[in-house]
Amino acid sequence: MYKGNFVSVIIASAGMSNRMGSGINKQFILIDNKPILAHTIEKFDKSKFIDEIIVVARATEIDYCKKEIIKKYGFTKVTKIVKGGKERQDSIYNGILALSDKSDIVLTHDGARPFLREELILKGINGAIEFGACVIGVPVKDTIKVVNENNQVHHTPNRALLWAAQTPQCFKTDILKKGYEYASKESIVATDDSSLVEKYGHPVKMIMGSYDNIKITTPDDLIIAESIFKNMNLNENNDGFGGIL
Repeated sequence: MYKGNFVSVIIASAGMSNRMGSGINKQFILIDNKPILAHTIEKFDKSKFIDEIIVVARATEIDYCKKEIIKKYGFTKVTKIVKGGKERQDSIYNGILALSDKSDIVLTHDGARPFLREELILKGINGAIEFGACVIGVPVKDTIKVVNENNQVHHTPNRALLWAAQTPQCFKTDILKKGYEYASKESIVATDDSSLVEKYGHPVKMIMGSYDNIKITTPDDLIIAESIFKNMNLNENNDGFGGIL
C-alpha cells in the first residue's frame, strides 16, 4: 500500500518480437545471464510501493514464464500470469480483467523495458494519485518531420512540445478501466494505454522520465542495453544508490 492505495502493475510481455529477429521472444534474451523480463519484473517485485504484479504472456509461453522466470527468481508479488491477445491493447485489457478488486492505482509497463528506476515508479504512482493519469516520458532530442504518403515533408512540429512516451503509464484503476471500456464501445485502437484514456476524455499528465529507460526492440538496442546495465552496476558499486541519484 502507498498512501492508502493498493498499487498494481501489468507487465506486457506477449509481443511477437519480429524486429529482434532472434527466433525467441526478446524478453527471454539474457542480459548479464538473466532474461530481460526477469530484470523488468525484479524492479517492481523489489519495490515497496507495489502490491501485485500481473504478467501478460503468450499462451504458449505461460508455463515457461512460471517455471523459468517467476519460480526461478523467486518473485513473490506476481499474482497471475494471463494470456495475451492479438494486439498489445487486447493483452493489457486481459491484464485489467485479472486485477485484484482492491486495486486503486495501476501501472502498465513493457516487459522489454528493464532499466526502470525506483524513483520513476514513485513519480508515476504520485502522478496517478494527483492527476488520475500520467505517462513517464522524455523530451525528444531530434527534430521530427511529419511526411505524406510520398515521404515528402508535410510539416515540422515544434520540437519543444514533443515528448517520447515511455512506460510505466500510470492511472487510477477506474479511469483506465473506463478508457478501455470506451475504446471497446467506439472500436478505438491505439498503441499505448494513455491514448485510450485521452480518447475517453480524461487529461493525461507527462512526467519526466529517464533516457536510459529504453525499450529493447532491435539487435542494436541490445548493445545499448549492455552498456546501460554496466553503467548502472558501476553507479551502484560507487554510491550505493543504484544510480538513482
